[in-house]
Amino acid sequence: MQLGIGSSVRTEELGDGTVLQVTADNFIISYVNHGIREVARIYADEELEIIEKVAPRNDLITLESVESSLKRILGSVVDQEVETDLGDKWIGGKLVFQPGEESLKPYEMPVETFFHKIVMVRDRLRVMEQRINSSGLTDEEKVNLQQYITKIYGSLTSFNVLFTSKEVGFSGSGGK
Repeated sequence: MQLGIGSSVRTEELGDGTVLQVTADNFIISYVNHGIREVARIYADEELEIIEKVAPRNDLITLESVESSLKRILGSVVDQEVETDLGDKWIGGKLVFQPGEESLKPYEMPVETFFHKIVMVRDRLRVMEQRINSSGLTDEEKVNLQQYITKIYGSLTSFNVLFTSKEVGFSGSGGK
């Protein structure tokens, strides 16, 4: 069935309605006494009686398709890992956690592994910031959450010694 936005339809169960949106799979219809409902296009011939047909427009872009495209594009950019260099002096090094109890063995980790985990924390904090900024939260809620993120960055400044340059390290409330 080919219906355009604005078409008037009727069903036995829901009564009269108007087509608000047409997707690849559904008609989104506003019914006078039953609100907005979706009718699958494959069942439309059986369920819908056409009162007044408006021809579908092929040049329309739906909000759904725009949102989907933006999520796909932004998701590919936002979730990308940023390449960051480890200071040359640390390459091949290891981090040793020496327990205070002599009966326990020390734990060793390559500095590269530890550095990668720290960079991942930073990248995920950046993603969280972007998601907070694009969320439906109030400005006050966004500011409160941003203050916590700034404090987290501040807690991570002691790891700046690992980075090749100061510009790619962490900064807290006193930094940029």
